[in-house]
Amino acid sequence: MTRIPHETSGEPNPLQALSLDRLRQRTSMKWRAYPEDVLPLWVAEMDVPLAEPVVRAVTDALHLGDTGYPAGNAYAEALAAFAGKRWGWDGLVVERAAIVPDVMLGVVEMLKLVTGPGDTVVVNPPVYPPFYMFVEHMDRRVAEAPLGADGRIDFGVLEETFGQAVADGRRAAHLLCSPHNPTGTVHTAEELSALAGLAERYGVRVVADEIHAPLVLGDAGFVPYLSVPGAERGLSLMSASKGWNLPGLKAALAVAGPGAAADLGRMPEEVGHGPSHLAVIAHTAALRDGVTWLDALLAGLDGNRRLLADLLAEHLPAIRYRPGDATYLAWLDCRALGLGDDPAEVFLRRGRVALSSGLPFGTGGTGHVRLNLATSQEVLTEAVRRMAAALR
Repeated sequence: MTRIPHETSGEPNPLQALSLDRLRQRTSMKWRAYPEDVLPLWVAEMDVPLAEPVVRAVTDALHLGDTGYPAGNAYAEALAAFAGKRWGWDGLVVERAAIVPDVMLGVVEMLKLVTGPGDTVVVNPPVYPPFYMFVEHMDRRVAEAPLGADGRIDFGVLEETFGQAVADGRRAAHLLCSPHNPTGTVHTAEELSALAGLAERYGVRVVADEIHAPLVLGDAGFVPYLSVPGAERGLSLMSASKGWNLPGLKAALAVAGPGAAADLGRMPEEVGHGPSHLAVIAHTAALRDGVTWLDALLAGLDGNRRLLADLLAEHLPAIRYRPGDATYLAWLDCRALGLGDDPAEVFLRRGRVALSSGLPFGTGGTGHVRLNLATSQEVLTEAVRRMAAALR
């Protein structure tokens, strides 16, 4: 599979388009969870205006009164075309894709297809906290196979965990985060191929959360799990939600490898009734017509990633930060600051900046925070200044 380089965008940086006063008019979770004197750099929302093609598509639908139930394959077709051009992958077959309400609810439905109550779901902590919450709510058991010190999959640990998961003859699944949240690690084709081989050897089904796939920065290349040899029985969840800041317009796609088509075919029809028709329209427009906006965003995020590294080196040199190759999330190791298990609490209380606590991310989260750098450079600079002031 050949990676297609990003095109140069002529659009302005969307991260620099909105003032803090304008952002504070928003009523979403990011801007309403804390008092106005707190800078919110926590939950995965971006401080950007929407891409114009998305606004136009939704506005046109509203003018038409086109607010009924979703129908057709436009979303899957748009994603398949995007995958072909962006990742050089032509293996996304529309007939093996199904619409789901959002990625995490899609994960739940896919895990229901390949595991049963009491079965084990393997995760790679530190990892997105809802992986624990949703899986445990399904009456499945979470087993951790922590990432290595380099932030990458530790295959020795993973193989041991797979073996334990199936030792009693039960089914098991591996819930893969790709690209990884919170570290920003982009799994390579070699790593994903090794994972697929390991999963087949132990009879473990892989369900890949690939929601951050459009947000790969710099020279790194995203590799869809279903594109690697041995992944034919895999299942993937994809969405335009993270790449184009559409979490309030819920829609996603479950995609099956050729060996998992029958599994996907068993998904209850009513699951596809969950997404909003307007959301499907918005996501389709983003994938079809919002690529230049996305490229401008990626350039801005790359700049913010480098800015954050410089700011931390100047003001908080004890924080360890390894810039990830994807997502707009920064995973900060604050253990050397002596702030205890939950430095996010200290930064909030003393510095009035809201970050995500590392504790809910599982093993490896103690003493860490996750920072959302999808904001303006001015806000990012002020946030680090406040974090440094919190230590005085």
